[in-house]
Amino acid sequence: MANTIANKMANVDIRSTMGDLFPDLGPETPVISGVAHDRSESMITLRGVPDKPGNAAKVFTTLATANVNIDMIAQASASTETADISLTAPSSALDAVCKVLQGARGELQFTSMDVDPSVGKVAVVGVGMKTYSGLAATFFTALSDHGINILMISTSEIRIAAIVPVKQLDEAVRALHTAYGLDASKVEAVVYGGSGR
Repeated sequence: MANTIANKMANVDIRSTMGDLFPDLGPETPVISGVAHDRSESMITLRGVPDKPGNAAKVFTTLATANVNIDMIAQASASTETADISLTAPSSALDAVCKVLQGARGELQFTSMDVDPSVGKVAVVGVGMKTYSGLAATFFTALSDHGINILMISTSEIRIAAIVPVKQLDEAVRALHTAYGLDASKVEAVVYGGSGR
């Protein structure tokens, strides 16, 4: 293709790529563009992992050597000496995850392992989420108003995701569609508080 352009003597304008990752798209672009969900998740929690540097690395190195892909991770201190590490993995890999973690229990030193195969992931996706205030509040309020318990949370610049009981996954998707105005017959841009840009 480059030769074709060069042979036609086309002007090529080369510009810097050092700008913003997400350009200011203006008020006509909806901040939240969609709701996604995944029913094929399972959640595993390792209880009583000694809260010392390097122990989380041991857990995930053990899983990596077994070629297990991990989606979400959360760690909470259960006491001053131990922590609970929760993770989600594809349900198709659940048996392998449990087997490899139980096999490394002596090295990882966790006291017990909880397994929940009845979870699903729901997420809202949009460009430049960190620029607009109130998006997370809308997400959590919508789920709370429908009595949906959140088991894990993950965020990024373009996504807010939560692990919820799989029996409430469809309701969570509908609640978020409504909360962000995505279920209207004609989707209009929803603008959340000015960003100052």
